[in-house]
Amino acid sequence: MRKTAVRAAGVLAAVTMLASACGGGDDEGTSAGGSVKVGLLMSQSGPASAAFKGVDQAMQARFKAYQASGGPCSSTQFNLVTADDQSGPQGALAGAQKLIQQDKVYAMVGISSYFFGAAQFVTTAGKSTPVIGGAFDAAPQWLQSGNNLFAAAPKVPDFDKTYATIGEYWKKMGVTKVAAVSYDTESSRKGAEQILRSADKAGLQRGLFYDKLALGSSDVGSIVLGIKNSGAQAVFLPVNPETSMAIIAGLKQSGVQLKSVMSASGYGGDLLASAPAVKGAQGMTFMPQFSPVELNTPATQKYSEALKKYAGSATGIPTFGQTYGWWAADLLIYGLEKAGCDASQADFMTTLRADENWDAGGLFPLKRSFTKISPDKECYYLIDLQGNAFVPRKDAEPVCGDVIK
Repeated sequence: MRKTAVRAAGVLAAVTMLASACGGGDDEGTSAGGSVKVGLLMSQSGPASAAFKGVDQAMQARFKAYQASGGPCSSTQFNLVTADDQSGPQGALAGAQKLIQQDKVYAMVGISSYFFGAAQFVTTAGKSTPVIGGAFDAAPQWLQSGNNLFAAAPKVPDFDKTYATIGEYWKKMGVTKVAAVSYDTESSRKGAEQILRSADKAGLQRGLFYDKLALGSSDVGSIVLGIKNSGAQAVFLPVNPETSMAIIAGLKQSGVQLKSVMSASGYGGDLLASAPAVKGAQGMTFMPQFSPVELNTPATQKYSEALKKYAGSATGIPTFGQTYGWWAADLLIYGLEKAGCDASQADFMTTLRADENWDAGGLFPLKRSFTKISPDKECYYLIDLQGNAFVPRKDAEPVCGDVIK
């Protein structure tokens, strides 16, 4: 979405601003050497800033955990400099220009809902700089091959594809009719349509599909009535947790009992930090595409402990911002290990474009291939909020599905 689907809580930690330059350049661009300057574009001010608190902390936590692990490039010093997108596309463009042209970073990380405002610049004038990002901002450049963008995520959203995953899962639950509610934004609407097509392919009927909701709105009375009257047994909500909770509260008050309520966002420490959110989200199923820490695998244990030790997390359950910050730093480290600790920017990008094996240190259910834009298979870890804790669903650890031809 062009505005994030999560509102985070917490305090933004200041990022150490180090002005030292990277290793010496050559004809192929700046080399990493013993010191790597990394630029981070994020929302530090404006309405989107709350959702991205912790991105910088998580990146630093990943770097520190790696240095402590003694990996091949663990002697590398990662120097983080930041730029504020000011919660807008013009701010994103100005921030990217600062990081690439003034700070001359080795690699730029864009964890921003407004990255689309900078995408044209970074893939043209800034094309010699590797750019790692979340790919959730709907910039079309994420779906173009051969450029300098690398999505630090399980997959790049491609809403033209239809996956069997959720439709088949609902069918096994005994659901026969589904509903969906989206914001009046391209990514929210297309996300809802994608899941509804999955339900269509599974032979389920459609109930209400409302796609005109104002971004962030909790005025959902007519929507609740529409879901109730449609006879839907399951609903998909690619909207903010606040909006999802307003819909769920309305359905409960109307006596509607659904077999499944799936929210595209909301899993994480952000939600647990808010008592009203915890109360309102009871019974909701969240859909992370990565292993939740509640699975207690070796990979999630390492991740959670690092957040506690280096990012000041009390619970070790990542927030939205921490999730993307960790992934971005992990992908940078992974690329350097593959290309060489002193790789030039060009070599880093060439090596990573040919790689098919990144999985964020075991946090992803499938290997991430950079040889293709979007995969032919997807997976979700479905997880419910019960009381004050997230509880993974035993039949979805994970649940996966192929692209439907």
